[in-house]
Amino acid sequence: MTSRVLIAGIGNVFHGDDGFGVEVVSRLSTRDLPPEAVVADYGIRGVHLAYELLDGAYETTIFVDAMKRGEAPGTVYVLDADPAASVPGAAHSDEGPVLDAHGMHPAAVLALLRRLGGTPGRIYVVGCEPLTLEEGMGLSEPVAAAVDEAARRVRELVSDALERGGVDVSRHSR
Repeated sequence: MTSRVLIAGIGNVFHGDDGFGVEVVSRLSTRDLPPEAVVADYGIRGVHLAYELLDGAYETTIFVDAMKRGEAPGTVYVLDADPAASVPGAAHSDEGPVLDAHGMHPAAVLALLRRLGGTPGRIYVVGCEPLTLEEGMGLSEPVAAAVDEAARRVRELVSDALERGGVDVSRHSR
């Protein structure tokens, strides 16, 4: 049986709020999700995530990550990331994405996937505005307070994707 939804936590737990995605998927893994949803902590293993997506087993992928968009720390975002377009924060050159095995953000993962010949299904990003990305373990207070809200939004996205075959992202945005 092919899983329909992948929930991928992304981030470096040794860089403060960059561990947001890892914390959210940790929280989700203790909750009941439908069997069609797979929750995984990819941490800083973006290349591994690209190869996971290469086989095309997922109709929907939800990246969970810290992302700077200029709002107050702890603000939770839900973005519909059209795979044909660039995800905010992309780092590209004429030869493709800048690959850094320890720092691949969602845009770089998707660019690598395309270079490998893969095509992702629907992609959503549940992100949180970080306060600090400096070295150190543990989330800042506003980002830690946003973990449950992000987990709730991920569960809603999964439910919508499975029930309707698509998501009205405007229902989940700030």
